[in-house]
Amino acid sequence: MGPASDRLAVVDPRLRVHGVKGLRVIDASVMPDIPAAHTNGPTIMIAEKGADMIKEDWDFNKR
Repeated sequence: MGPASDRLAVVDPRLRVHGVKGLRVIDASVMPDIPAAHTNGPTIMIAEKGADMIKEDWDFNKR
């Protein structure tokens, strides 16, 4: 995760894939560093935050 200028970053801070419109990655692979303990909790938190970001970005008037 990081800015588009970072060659190692695949997604931006809003979990959107650099260079691919309409695609997000919302799983444990976006963690820049793997936690020393279980990954279940942080992965659930990423999923919850990702869902919130999708809801914020979604234009409900288009439907």
